[in-house]
Amino acid sequence: MDKPQLISRDNILFDQPSFPLVISSSEGVNPGFERLHWHDALEINHIRQGSGFYLINGHKLEFQEGDLILINSDDLHRAFESKDLVMDILMFDPSILAVDLRYAPELMRPFREMGELFSNLVNREHEMHKELRKLFLRMREEYEERETSYLSVIRSDLVRFLALMNRHMVLSNESSNLIKHRNMHALKEVIHTMETNLAYSWSLQELADLTHLSPSRFSKLFSQAVGTSPLNYLIQLRLTEAIHLLETTDQKIIAISAQCGFRNLSNFNRLFKQYVGVSPSDYRIQD
Repeated sequence: MDKPQLISRDNILFDQPSFPLVISSSEGVNPGFERLHWHDALEINHIRQGSGFYLINGHKLEFQEGDLILINSDDLHRAFESKDLVMDILMFDPSILAVDLRYAPELMRPFREMGELFSNLVNREHEMHKELRKLFLRMREEYEERETSYLSVIRSDLVRFLALMNRHMVLSNESSNLIKHRNMHALKEVIHTMETNLAYSWSLQELADLTHLSPSRFSKLFSQAVGTSPLNYLIQLRLTEAIHLLETTDQKIIAISAQCGFRNLSNFNRLFKQYVGVSPSDYRIQD
């Protein structure tokens, strides 16, 4: 077995390396297969429609239409859809604000002190919500229309967004229940090991041993961070890989089943239909 490694960061591709910012949209989230992930970029989400919740470093954050959500770099997070979810997603590297940070180094506090003095969520009841949402929507519009000097407009609106967060969004008393950093580090290691060793017949004890925690403590922390038990998440990872292989290869289903860690074909068929809604053979035909 390979030595445990950190779960790999997601690489965020920016349209223009000289201006590392991208705005995109996402319709829906499949709660069975949305994997836990992290990245260097800073992230601001706008809930355009619907509802759901995030798990961010073990903290459950419910959201609904109109809410804004900030996610710091290196935060382990995973989104779940409750109903008709459509999100706008702004991701950026703080280097685009290098000049502004020289004169206002506190601009990054809403991200850097997340969970301590700032909340991930700006909900519709907050007095600054309307102005912050207006700034976000204007940045999205500028990014989509790309008129003359649109990058300068986006950058100035982003500075104003963070400045207003800094001025008005400091929490008076925040009792953070985020998982401690050392435990998040251990969870990143074990999740990456699971992802890179899907065919191995993991037991709960073996997974807990990778974190040097008891099985009960490990299960509690894992479920808090990921939203499901370690072995159930392993099934989700295996089924996600099975879907990928069904879509991209001509391998026989029994071979895919074994490659993804299922020792019994009938069990693979049962779990696949339970999570996906159709059998592996029917899924391949539909694809």
